[in-house]
Amino acid sequence: MNIDFKNGLPKSYWIASRGQTNYPSLENDIDVDVAIVGGGMAGTLCGYQLHKEGLNIVILEASKILNGTTSHTTAKITSQHDLFYNKLINSMGDKLAKQYAEANETAILEIKNIVEANKIDCGYSTQDSYVYTQEDDFIGQIQDEVMAASAFGIKASFVNEIPLPIKIKAALKFENQAQFHPGKFLMALVEKMEKLGVQIYENTRVEKLDKDVMDSYILTTNSNKKIKAKKVIIASHYPFFNKPGMYFSRIYAERSYIIAIKAKEAFPGGMYISAEEPTRSFRGLDTEDGELILVVGENHKTGQSQDTNKHYRRLLFTANKLFTVEDVPFWWSAQDCMTVDDIPYIGEFNPEYKNLYIATGFKKWGMTHSMVSSILINDLILKGESKWQEVYDPSRKTIIPSSKKFIMENANVASSLIEGKLSKGEDELNIKTNEAQLLKIEGKRAGAYKDENGDLHIVNTTCTHMGCELNWNDAEKSWDCPCHGSRFNIDGIVIEGPAVSDLEFGEDVNTFKKLINEKF
Repeated sequence: MNIDFKNGLPKSYWIASRGQTNYPSLENDIDVDVAIVGGGMAGTLCGYQLHKEGLNIVILEASKILNGTTSHTTAKITSQHDLFYNKLINSMGDKLAKQYAEANETAILEIKNIVEANKIDCGYSTQDSYVYTQEDDFIGQIQDEVMAASAFGIKASFVNEIPLPIKIKAALKFENQAQFHPGKFLMALVEKMEKLGVQIYENTRVEKLDKDVMDSYILTTNSNKKIKAKKVIIASHYPFFNKPGMYFSRIYAERSYIIAIKAKEAFPGGMYISAEEPTRSFRGLDTEDGELILVVGENHKTGQSQDTNKHYRRLLFTANKLFTVEDVPFWWSAQDCMTVDDIPYIGEFNPEYKNLYIATGFKKWGMTHSMVSSILINDLILKGESKWQEVYDPSRKTIIPSSKKFIMENANVASSLIEGKLSKGEDELNIKTNEAQLLKIEGKRAGAYKDENGDLHIVNTTCTHMGCELNWNDAEKSWDCPCHGSRFNIDGIVIEGPAVSDLEFGEDVNTFKKLINEKF
């Protein structure tokens, strides 16, 4: 089966199959014990853990809660994070690798306990999880990973076959993993927290953080409302406040793609990911309209793909080889924050900023690491310590083994910044409906998108975060930053941080628009 992915915008099943939220925006200054910036899974679970302690909590979301990466995931609840434990032992040692394994295994169990205790109908099911290979080069790595994971108490084994119709050379199997509907799971918790007094505000973007007296903080929103908080948790995916910890140099953003297919064949159960590139991942999904199969992969750095629709086409090509595809009712993409050593930053933001905490850089494994964040930060706030804090320490000194990757990623940012400034756009407007073009008018660079009505949407293509030049994302109809992953809609409004300000032309806006009207 073939499908034209340009015909319509991507749509996430997780959003389409759950209720919508309608929380107010913050209209008054408030004073709280804990302010949580970010209403995704990590922020919501932090609120859930802390509300049980009787603290006055507010969750502040820039758009709609649970609509970001949380609703654009594959929703695999697993401690199997590619082939990772053996590498972790070699780079950080047994002690920290064990902390990582224990934290993620605990997260799986805690999610299950919450589902059962609250009787949440979210499609939770226990599954086996596999990393498979079709290449000889990965057989030894899989064998090493089995030994490493088993040493930490994970039920891991080496297998020669998997239930999927793929001929493999070897695979790693983890037992007692799980999958679920993240939106339904979290919506139940949000409703419970609201009834118990947790304040939730949507369309409330925090733009500024300042120290207050006694290691407390003042947060300022886009409508200039103030939140005074004794403690702050930054769970905004990419941290909006990052210069003191140099997070912009230690995090990069990647996009990946998902198609949800209807197939003639039944999915055999289990969750799967390839060891080799290009990455391919699979899981089944029961819905009211029958079974769907998620086909996932096609990673690239945000803002650095020339034709984003091709990634959906490639996934469909893979799906057609394995299944008789009858329909593709949903397709969407996800954005993930990656750290240079592949371990999240969870804990104290910076030694100089007491009572400020961060949870970011989950790579592709946000389901377990969101739960890990909530437990770890809860312990730091209430007890002053956590048994997992060393491996996830945002200020850890174990960055040295990843110094090469640190240099490469920052060189990539510098290259994108320079190349963007050199690329000034075109002098002529040659744009079709539902397409975009970079323009150059009297030395000024801008982006133009023509909507289905033929109207032009003109934006300044300089990212408001650190000045990189944006690129057009045809699949999502957005302007994306190749440096740090900020994304803006066709009218220049922020849809993904770290940018907190919309695109503007400043004092030149009227002059620029006049030139466009005169020229085109």
